[in-house]
Amino acid sequence: MNIEIRYYSKTGHMKKMAGAVSSVLGVEAKSVEEPVVDETDVLLLGSAVYAAGIDGKIKDFINQLDPAKVKNVICFSSSAILESSYAQVKKLLEARGVKVDSREFHCRGQFALLHRGHPDAADIENLKGFVKGLNLKW
Repeated sequence: MNIEIRYYSKTGHMKKMAGAVSSVLGVEAKSVEEPVVDETDVLLLGSAVYAAGIDGKIKDFINQLDPAKVKNVICFSSSAILESSYAQVKKLLEARGVKVDSREFHCRGQFALLHRGHPDAADIENLKGFVKGLNLKW
């Protein structure tokens, strides 16, 4: 099974989370600035919500995905206020013809003093547990 990890991080939170996913799967986490070029069974995509929306870099990444190469996307995200970026990301992916898994991980992210310290160690452990629970064959 070919697994890829991509993320976009303005603050470092998503990079930290992508690193946790990487540590479980043994697959290098890469920035969305690096396109997916190989056939991919599962793409784990990390995004965050900034000012109630996903960043343009995530939108650009999704818009260049080849639905013939990416079979399934599993989302992980953080945000200070919204529940997750899943609905926004799913809408864009499905418009491109890319299948989106219903399983997703979300935790709080820090914004100014709101949710200070998140994602914290417990959030990272919960993310690792989520990834282990996906039972991906690699």
